[in-house]
Amino acid sequence: MLCSSLRSSTASLGLGRRAASTIAQKYSNALYSAALAKSPQTLTKVQSELNTIATTINEVPDFKAFINNPTLSAKDRSSGLAVVYARAESTKKESVSDITKNLFAVLSDNGRLGETQGVIEGFNELVAKYRGELEVVVTSAAPLPRDISSRLETILKQSQTAQQAKSLKITNKVNPSVLGGVVVDFGDKSIDLSVSSRVNKLNSILQQSV
Repeated sequence: MLCSSLRSSTASLGLGRRAASTIAQKYSNALYSAALAKSPQTLTKVQSELNTIATTINEVPDFKAFINNPTLSAKDRSSGLAVVYARAESTKKESVSDITKNLFAVLSDNGRLGETQGVIEGFNELVAKYRGELEVVVTSAAPLPRDISSRLETILKQSQTAQQAKSLKITNKVNPSVLGGVVVDFGDKSIDLSVSSRVNKLNSILQQSV
């Protein structure tokens, strides 16, 4: 049932990820251009650093609170970023590049640290496009069984967008709030086949009829 619904959706809608904010996209584009201008190796290094930092922020509640706190002073933001860099460097066993540090310095100075996730996602999309890669994120309430994951991959590979890519990377993210079904994202679109989406639509209909 799930796979058949996804097959019909990919045929009629195409696939895509929700677009990041316009502000985040501007930072992503500037970062991508700066890194690539240095060298493809620098682009790879910056991407690795950003993904390590993103993981650190998501896994450490204090770091997430720091990034999303717009009331911190410039001194506190600078001190907090130094701790984030130190954590990333201990994981990567090498210093964080000046390009990555410059990004966060600008975000901090402009009060845009809250855009970090969108900037990193946008940057990863640009790098994937540069390499001819297509990353698809399938979000489900629980990890997908191997057989379901394999069937979804087969369906996704049949889409026109996937066939134009050099490689296809499918990531399964778990979010209990979707309740059931899946949400498939890449590019600038999304296919929402989740139970939570159906519940929200039902609630909306009921509210309109009262």
